[in-house]
Amino acid sequence: MTKRRLKRADPNLSEANVLPTEHFGDQVENQELIDEIKETADKLARDKATRGDLKLLSRALRELRYAFKVFTPYRKHRKVTIFGSARTHAEHEEYKQAAEFGRLMAAEGWMALTGAGGGIMEAGHVGAGKEMSMGVNIMLPFEQDANYVINDDEKLVHLKYFFTRKLLFVKEVHAIALFPGGFGTQDEGFETLTLVQTGKRDMMPIVFIDEPGGIYWKAWLEFISEQLLARELISPADMSLFLVTDDVNEAVEEILSFYSVYNSMRYVRDKLVLRLHKEPSDAFVERLNDEFSDIVEKGRIEKSDVLKWEMDEEHLLDLPRLVFRFDRHGIGRLREMIDVINSELGEEK
Repeated sequence: MTKRRLKRADPNLSEANVLPTEHFGDQVENQELIDEIKETADKLARDKATRGDLKLLSRALRELRYAFKVFTPYRKHRKVTIFGSARTHAEHEEYKQAAEFGRLMAAEGWMALTGAGGGIMEAGHVGAGKEMSMGVNIMLPFEQDANYVINDDEKLVHLKYFFTRKLLFVKEVHAIALFPGGFGTQDEGFETLTLVQTGKRDMMPIVFIDEPGGIYWKAWLEFISEQLLARELISPADMSLFLVTDDVNEAVEEILSFYSVYNSMRYVRDKLVLRLHKEPSDAFVERLNDEFSDIVEKGRIEKSDVLKWEMDEEHLLDLPRLVFRFDRHGIGRLREMIDVINSELGEEK
């Protein structure tokens, strides 16, 4: 089902587009964390850690340090991770869909992050173009070469470990798009859903895209509905965390509309803060309290100015806010509330 087209937030790249999970402390606080890392290294020596364990930790830390260095200049750009098979050929419809998706997202000012390989990853970069592409390549004995779009680019990172690569795929972006793929694509899709469902990753749109008339993700959705939802292994609201479609334009609209009014979220002590691009009316806040009281642990949903604990995010200080004590369980319902905010406030003139 195609959603109503919503009024979008300003698509120009600005400081308001910084990834919401990044908080910049002063140099004293940063030094305290660096000292903690050094202290942990000293403890490894006292623990007589094995050489194998030390090599793993050392390599992972070096990989992440370098990756963060590469990503830092681009954190003011919205980014979408594109997952899918490295074995998909250019003549396949899935490849064409991924290329068109990358093109449409780049046209809206979004960068495309992929695993930098061939197939769907290459297609996403072909569509987005080199300037709007980033890559995190995994070093394997096969399928490891970076595609021709991103190869030798300064925005390409080479990694040894899947777990560091997967962290970057989710940490550094604002949306996830999945095209048909193998074990890796399924793993990445389920892990992303798990992180969002459990609140380990801030809310973001997740879209599963088939070729026109395709059934890859349609069959996956049937499995989710018949085996997970029907057995009550997930809640009905969890189905709101993602969209399955064979329409690239619908997938793009799903992502863009998510940020039409909603900007970001942050937990401040025992409260959840939703930062918005538009201030809701008192009547609308009352409606939210009526419809979503089930996810309010105590008190009410209220409008708020910036909280003093948010002062480290200077680029978000002027945004209106909704604040409430979220029960931290109803993530799917929280997504439904964000959809209502986007739909209703985005339609207002």
